[in-house]
Amino acid sequence: MRVARRTFLAMAAAPAVMRVAFADAPQFTFKLHHAFSAVSSAHDKFLAPWARQVETQSGGRIRIDLFPSMQLGGAPADLFDQARDGVADIVWARPRNTPGRFPKIEAFELPFVPSRRALVSSKAIEDYARANLADEFRDVHPICFSCSDRGVLHTNRPVHTIEEMRGLRLHVQTRFTAAALHALGAVGVPMPSAQLPLAIAQHVVEGCIDPWDMVPTFKLNDLLKTHIEFADLSLSTTTFVLAMNKAAYDKLPHDLKTVIDNNSGQPAAAIAGAMWDVQALAVVDMVSGRGDPITTLLPEAVAHWRKATEPVIEAWLKDMKEHKVDGGKLLANIRALLAKYVNEPEPQPPQPAPQSDEAKADASAPPKVDATTATPTPPKPATKPTTSAAAPPTPSPAPAVKPAAPIAQPAPATASVTPAPSPAPAAPPAATPAPPPPPAPVASQPPAAPRPPPVAATPVHPPPPKTLDIPI
Repeated sequence: MRVARRTFLAMAAAPAVMRVAFADAPQFTFKLHHAFSAVSSAHDKFLAPWARQVETQSGGRIRIDLFPSMQLGGAPADLFDQARDGVADIVWARPRNTPGRFPKIEAFELPFVPSRRALVSSKAIEDYARANLADEFRDVHPICFSCSDRGVLHTNRPVHTIEEMRGLRLHVQTRFTAAALHALGAVGVPMPSAQLPLAIAQHVVEGCIDPWDMVPTFKLNDLLKTHIEFADLSLSTTTFVLAMNKAAYDKLPHDLKTVIDNNSGQPAAAIAGAMWDVQALAVVDMVSGRGDPITTLLPEAVAHWRKATEPVIEAWLKDMKEHKVDGGKLLANIRALLAKYVNEPEPQPPQPAPQSDEAKADASAPPKVDATTATPTPPKPATKPTTSAAAPPTPSPAPAVKPAAPIAQPAPATASVTPAPSPAPAAPPAATPAPPPPPAPVASQPPAAPRPPPVAATPVHPPPPKTLDIPI
């Protein structure tokens, strides 16, 4: 009887444990697939935070596993079809990888149509998509749309006029950028971005029209030393879509669909756009700090470039007409939406709290005081460390203020960031002269010499117990 009772109790307890385990496990696990690396801003500053936020708001009932660098197989051009077919549940894809398949969204990639600010273009394309792109993306559940950072002309020689573009061979990312370069007398060379550094080194191309985020990724700043930007509008951009498999979305209960919906549309598009802009600002600061010239052509000069590239827009309008789509109406809608969001505030990169630096300085000060003043005069060293700790905070805010300066003004900020290291070494020498006063009092107390041995003995005893605690 006892055995039977124990068996019954064990069987009764097992389901309870299983219920706890099942309650802790996510009810839905989704795979998010994209072509960017795990250290890219797109992954680290947008996709990963977005996934974690969805998981948190779902109370752990949704889990999203990220697969960067095409880890689930296929090529970047396959991402949209992977979301449609269920190979991946969510994808971050570029419609331009399949030219002509999404002609309406490609309108944002026409020359001098998108804004030079990714946040403005991303918010505009989100509204544009809800009004005009339902048919192009009917095979998936779109979460949000975004536009990348502005296209910048990176070369090794200054280019200020259209005449100086003649014959230049430049890497491009979209077919419309290649057509625009042809209209400007240059030659667009499409190729995978990973091949660009070698192509520049072997003089296959003389530069590129690419966004700022590609500069550190492929170390273009070591190969191309001159950078030309365009005021107000961008010569090129790349559109993105965060798309979800329709069946994966449809199987969610209503409350979890609400979680996905609350993290879709404008909120997600704004995060993506701000991510591109913050990355561009950081790269501009880095390039300026190296002394490389960055030239921005004023609207009066850009007007000549816009007029020269109008045939590209006319060709797109003709193509839209053949598809029985009013391209002129779509362009008017885009320009109205860009004007709607043109005054969006500039996104600011996250700043480290200055208090953390002071805390680090305070934390580092005590060990120095203990080491220099063993225990001869406990009360007096306590006052001295406070003064010495007050001294470090003065230099520590200095570096903290200098990183903050680039946010307001990129150019001077980089200049201020470079000198920042010099005051840092200057501070330690100031701290080293401070110790000399303590030695004088120590010398004035020769009888205290016998005390150090016991003090040294006391620290010796604490370590052994700690070492014993560690193995235990």
